[in-house]
Amino acid sequence: MKLLLDKQALVLLISIIWLLSACQSGTQERALTEFQGETMGTSYTVKIVALPAELKPERIGAEIAAILEKINGQMSTYLDDSELSLFNRSQETNWIDASQALAGVLQQAQHISAMTNGAFDVTVGPLVNLWGFGTSLGDNQVPSEQDIREASNRVGYTGLQVRSSPPTIRKSRPDLYVDLSAIAKGHAVDVVAEYLQALGIDNYMVEIGGEIQAKGRNPRGTWWRIAIEKPSTGSRSLHTIVELNGVGIATSGDYRNYFETEGRRYSHTIDPVSGRPVTHKLASVTVANPSTMQADAMATALMVLGPEAGYRFAEEHQLAAFFIVKSEDGFYDKATAAFGQYLASEGE
Repeated sequence: MKLLLDKQALVLLISIIWLLSACQSGTQERALTEFQGETMGTSYTVKIVALPAELKPERIGAEIAAILEKINGQMSTYLDDSELSLFNRSQETNWIDASQALAGVLQQAQHISAMTNGAFDVTVGPLVNLWGFGTSLGDNQVPSEQDIREASNRVGYTGLQVRSSPPTIRKSRPDLYVDLSAIAKGHAVDVVAEYLQALGIDNYMVEIGGEIQAKGRNPRGTWWRIAIEKPSTGSRSLHTIVELNGVGIATSGDYRNYFETEGRRYSHTIDPVSGRPVTHKLASVTVANPSTMQADAMATALMVLGPEAGYRFAEEHQLAAFFIVKSEDGFYDKATAAFGQYLASEGE
């Protein structure tokens, strides 16, 4: 089964924790309905608390799967007949009709690219593939300067144009390649959440490949509590806990997907401007936003910008962001002012 794989940024699995709720022991839990499956080269989980009796789980599960299949058919680079794959293969540079969904995601991507001066760029795929982190298997070799220049010539978000009415897209050069790995999962989370809300469901959690949106209360009656993973290459453990209600969250990091050669580590996070893996000390960054799609893309952008420039950018734009930075003594973290509202109080 061909699915949309995450090729542009490692999106860390943000563990969902149930036993860290602040409610008293012995509190009766409300009924939980759960749906799981595979999509976009990863897994998804949807949890609904106190599902109304008139809503049948079988119907909801089937419709969630259908929603995700449709999005995959629009935005996958691994499905040969997806809308995006057909656009990528096309050698035309004229306007091409697009679905409203694809055009909308591309518009958001272009907006974030402009905001970040290209730190986020959905056309970075040729460089990701060249460094061995994309569709082709890497050989853990550093590309030549000539190969990097040639791949960089194909990269640049300004080479992509999008119109919303009617929804159409075009590229300035025939070999422009668009990859939505760093934004499509967040979009899919938002679409599933909107579907649940349209059904009148107010207490839910939607997770796709680590991108999460949560609303209302969990089975124990408290806000949904999410653990951000400690960025270590060994065992997995939590670093801090956040509480969510009506907000999406996404994390990007550099510590699980990399290769080493001649004593140097090369991160899978590629800077679209330099054409090379980032070399800064930012281990991971988590972004919270009412739009999970925005959180998804911004986490990638901040990961490219790094701990200093990324933090300045996040503060200037009032982004809710949490940075975990490598140091000689381990890790230290810093949160923007807007992120403080999501941090769970100690002792809860």
